[in-house]
This record gives sequence, C-alpha cells and structure tokens, in this order.
Amino acid sequence: MARIRPFCMPKWGIEMTEGTLAEWMVSEGDAFSKGQTLCLIETDKITNEVEAEYDAVVRRILVEQGGDAQPVGTLLAVFADGEASDSDIDAFVEGFTPAETGVAAKSEKQAAAPPKVTEVARAAGGAGPAKIETNRPISPEALKLAEREGVDLSNIEGSGRNGRITYQDVDQALRPAAKPLLRGTAVLPSEDGDVFATPLARRIAAIHGIDLSRVNGTGARGRISKADVLALVVVDDPASLGARPADFVAGDNAPAVEPFDRIRKVVARRLTKAKQDIPHFYLRVTARADALLELRKTANLVLGCKASVNDYIVRASAVALARHPDVNIQVHGEEIHRFPHADISIAVASPKGLVTPVVRQADRMRIDQIAAETRRLIDKASAGRLSMEDMDGGTFSVSNLGMFGVEQFDAIINPPQGAILAVGAAIRQPAEDKDGSVVFESRISLTLSVDHRAIDGAAGAQFMATLKQLIEEPEGLFT
Repeated sequence: MARIRPFCMPKWGIEMTEGTLAEWMVSEGDAFSKGQTLCLIETDKITNEVEAEYDAVVRRILVEQGGDAQPVGTLLAVFADGEASDSDIDAFVEGFTPAETGVAAKSEKQAAAPPKVTEVARAAGGAGPAKIETNRPISPEALKLAEREGVDLSNIEGSGRNGRITYQDVDQALRPAAKPLLRGTAVLPSEDGDVFATPLARRIAAIHGIDLSRVNGTGARGRISKADVLALVVVDDPASLGARPADFVAGDNAPAVEPFDRIRKVVARRLTKAKQDIPHFYLRVTARADALLELRKTANLVLGCKASVNDYIVRASAVALARHPDVNIQVHGEEIHRFPHADISIAVASPKGLVTPVVRQADRMRIDQIAAETRRLIDKASAGRLSMEDMDGGTFSVSNLGMFGVEQFDAIINPPQGAILAVGAAIRQPAEDKDGSVVFESRISLTLSVDHRAIDGAAGAQFMATLKQLIEEPEGLFT
C-alpha cells in the first residue's frame, strides 16, 4: 500500500506564526534519504536547514521557493514511496486539512491549485472593474489598481522581491511612455495636473522649456525629480555654470514611507510588551578599565586569540552570575527559573535586525573559547544563518554599544530573562590619585536593567559590585 506523507511549514518557538521557504534542495521526482537537507526555511530572525526524517520521494511541490511567507501548518510538499500514483497524490492534496489556522487552510487551497491567468468579463453594461486572477506574485493594492484600470499584467515586470508586482509597477504602467523633448514650450506647473513631479522639477522645466509629460521619473512611484529634469538640460556655455552661485531653492522633502518588515514587527512587539509588563529599575556603575585593557593585550598573545573587550565583559558577567545566582534567572508567569550556569545572550546587529544568539555556559569557558564562540555566532548572524538552537534560551543579556562611541545607555530586558547589562565606551577621564594629584584613567559605564518582580535591588547591587571588581582586577577572570 502506498504511503503518502505531508510536508508542512514547521513551528519553531512559541511566537512563530509563519515562515518563508527560501530554497528547495530537492526537486519533484527526487528520492531522498533520512538526514538529507530538504530545504531552507526563514523565520523572523533565523534560517533553518530542514533535514529529512525518513526515506521517500518528492512527489509534489506546492509552494515554490522565494515566495511570500506561509502560515505554520501550510502544506509545502507531498512525499511518498514509489507505489503512489498521481491520482493518489491529487486526492491527498485535495483532502488535506491544515493542522493550524484558517489562514493556513486558505493558503493550502491557493498552493494546491494555482489559478491560471484569466480575466472575467465585466458585468452587463460594462459596469464594474474586470476581475483579474493571476499566479504571478503581486501585492493586493497593485491587484486592485490593475483591476480598476484594466491593466494587462503580462506586460509588467515586477520590481519587488522575486519579481513581485508592486503598486508602483502598476501605477507606472498607467503612465504614457516618456520621450524627452529638450526644447519647446513647457507647461507651467499650474496648467498640468497630470504630471507627477516635484515643485522644483516643474520650475526648472519651465525655465528650460522641457515638456514634463515626456520625462521619465526615477523617484518614488515614477515621480519626476530635479535630477531627472537637469539631466535633459542643454548647457550652451558650461563655463558660465561657475560664474555665479545659483540661488538656494528649497526642494521637495516628502517622506519615503517604509512599512515595518516582519522582523521589525516582531522586535517592536516584543520590546513594547517587555517595557509594558516588566517593572524595570536601573543600577549604574563605572569601572576603571586600564588594567583590563592592558591585560587583554598580553592574554591575547599568550592564548593566541583576538578576544575583544566585549568577550572579557561576557566572561566577567558569567563569573559574576555564577557567584550571584539570584540574577541568573528567567521569569515565567509567576515562577522564577534559576540556572546553575550562565547562558549569555549577546546583542548583535544583523541584516535581519537585532538578534541575540547565546553563548552557552560562559562561566565554564576560557576567554579564547568565548572569543571563538562569539565570532562564530556573529558570522552566522551576518550571513542570516542563525538557527533556533543558536537563539533559544539565555539567562542574561549583554548589549555593548561602546564600539560606536556611546558612553551610556539603558537597555530593555529581553524576556523571559530577568536582567540585561548595557556597556558603554571606555572614556578617558580625570581622577584624583592616592597622593592627591590629578591623573587620567579609562572608565567604562555599566548599566544593569533589572526585573523588579524577581530580582531585589540588593541582589542586583551585589552583582554589580562583583562585576566592577572583576573588570578592575581582571586576573580573577582567569581563575
């Protein structure tokens, strides 16, 4: 008997609701074995390689790579053994019910039976827009505009991701083909309401006799800018350009509207919830860093590594957490989870936004081991290849903006963790020496954001005192 199995959008983590199929590693008809990589799936911040859990054959691929995000539970492909017929596969797809939400079910119907490009006739009397159904990727607003204006989508090349047709593409297709006319009588701005141009572009066009209706705009939604018009201006005497500076004319300052992407939405939601639900309080100290900076040079040579100042801060935080387990916690509802070792999340800026990969059991690692692990995680974050295993968990976070020259800041707690350390730049400051003379020393600003529901002020203060001592007397980091 033929065995047919569905391959659906997996769910990694509580907050995952959708994912994007970035790349298929197999094709229809390919046989694969257990452990073989089938595809790459992107979530809000990670890209995971999905491995086969059994031997089978790819009988049907329903969602192509590089398309829109699909809800958890969406049927992506159908796997089976060699005994399954095409009719068996068709019946399986037709009768498949998504395990997740109604949104997933809707996605399945669309994926299982891609509609052909058709156009439904207008209602009697020609009233109402033509209904367009297409299997080409297109934004909802672009489709509405195309239906309303009767635009032929087959002649449009999408400028969005993976060739997706955007609203701007359809709007540009509605405009007449532009053919530059360098000399002639230009239409004054007040007389031409159909031309989409900035006020400055209109003024320059009127001065130089350029017909804006024949100019190709390169701005947002095809808007004609000053640069578009100046590119068509014929200068009779180039030497005259430097004779007298042109009068300043304020140009257009319209904003370019950019909606939140999926990652920014997740970050915004998590930070808003953290700030609203967690009662933050802040503990601030400054630590002398001269001894740490000097020891770092020698230790890196001895250990044969390139450990950064942040690696030493991570090590110091891990040692301090081991000595003060009341800060090494997670908060889950009305429960406090205490951990024997410090799994430290490090804030990393990546092409996919702010991510926080975890250095596991940093309290048990040497400086060179921490440096190697942080470099590995940063490289994966830069390539957009962090996995759920790299991101999951964490008992404490370190966010360092010192390399950008930021002297001091307050970080927002990364739930369910109970605290996060904000690290500023090492700044040279004057200080009084033991004999009363003025000397300069390097000081680092440290700010601990604490969840007051689970960590008391005294516990946080004791942790900060230990952390400061480890930075000012860094020999303790090697014990």
